[in-house]
Amino acid sequence: MNQDLTVGRPAVVLRKFCLPLFGSVLFQQLYNLADSLVAGKFIGENALAAVGNSYEITLIFIAFAFGCNIGCSVIVSQLFGAKNTADLKTAVYTAMISSGVLCGILMGFGLLFCSRLLALIQTPPEILADSALYLDIYVWGLPFLFFYNIATGIFSALGDSKTPFFFLAASSTSNILADIWFVKSFDMGVAGVAWATFLCQGISCLLAVFVVLKRLLAIQTEKKPALFSLPLLKKTALIAVPSMFQQSFISMGNIIIQSVINGFGPGVIAGYSAAVKLNNLVITSFTTLGNGVSNYTAQNLGAGKKERVREGFGAGLRLVWLLCIPIILLYLLVSRGLVGFFMDAPTDTALSAGVWFLRIVAPFYFVISVKLVADGILRGAGMMQKFMISTFTDLILRVVLTRILAGVFGPAGIWCAWPVGWVVGMLLSVLFYKSELK
Repeated sequence: MNQDLTVGRPAVVLRKFCLPLFGSVLFQQLYNLADSLVAGKFIGENALAAVGNSYEITLIFIAFAFGCNIGCSVIVSQLFGAKNTADLKTAVYTAMISSGVLCGILMGFGLLFCSRLLALIQTPPEILADSALYLDIYVWGLPFLFFYNIATGIFSALGDSKTPFFFLAASSTSNILADIWFVKSFDMGVAGVAWATFLCQGISCLLAVFVVLKRLLAIQTEKKPALFSLPLLKKTALIAVPSMFQQSFISMGNIIIQSVINGFGPGVIAGYSAAVKLNNLVITSFTTLGNGVSNYTAQNLGAGKKERVREGFGAGLRLVWLLCIPIILLYLLVSRGLVGFFMDAPTDTALSAGVWFLRIVAPFYFVISVKLVADGILRGAGMMQKFMISTFTDLILRVVLTRILAGVFGPAGIWCAWPVGWVVGMLLSVLFYKSELK
């Protein structure tokens, strides 16, 4: 069902809209968690390190898909809020066509250069072959990644956060079973983990695109919508391209950080791989809630209701902070069990690295959640320059401090770089929000 986010109490509207998004991202993260869990439990610590090492490179592709999602979602939200249904349909068709072209280019890049990237980040020889194999299979599944992100962006723009949740719940559960089946029954190793994800994400993508197109056909328009519009592509690109660059630079920064971590050996890589998946589960969840705030902001600004945006910021903060409390307590109190759950016979090195990562960063989830809600409003309002400044500042600080502190304090020094970047980035995002949307 499409939902108008411009009416009703902001706190109630955001809660009803964002909680299914939160559920969706939990299931989305099950893809990556399942890959790491099955690799560590049923193949070995080196397999877990290989999947985790490859994951940092997959984030580059995810960055571009996420940018397409955000660009399409914000523009369609604005058109939906303004009740401009003809341009809304054209914006969707334009996003799908342009995203398909971009996806093809990235597939060519991935097939040619991913192995070189693995060597560049000093991937240890014992996990290099499995890392490269995982990436090759992942790249062939990029069309599913891109078009699924477009579909979920459209659902969110139309105020429907429940349909993506149902798709993800089914496909993520299937992915866990397929991971175990391919690895245990067919003894496919890391390749089995990758092919399971390819298959389940592909089915989810096809179903999501089918439902989106069916939903669009049901929307009545006064004139026949065009299949492609250069002006709408430019508007979408103004949102999408900065998001792509922002996420891509974050991914490149994470790759640089990964290269520093790789210097400490497979044990630390495995521990970090487990802990960073748990961390990314939280950050991606908060980012998705921020995307919900973006849709809310875009619809309300499209309808000329600026005052509701300010109310939405407070409502968004209360929502993410309620989620922060149990997550922080869980990560602090049972961090050892959570990290160890990813490995069958974890070494002390792997356990120690993962546990200390969680204990250092988890208390600062309150801080990063504020930044991501403010970022959601900045994106929804089209203030991409301000959004990028705060995000790049966070990233640059983390990369620089990683190199400095790793030489002094070892892996624990690397983990300390996260909270510093988050605090500075949060202060900038809130300052930009306050100054632009008084």
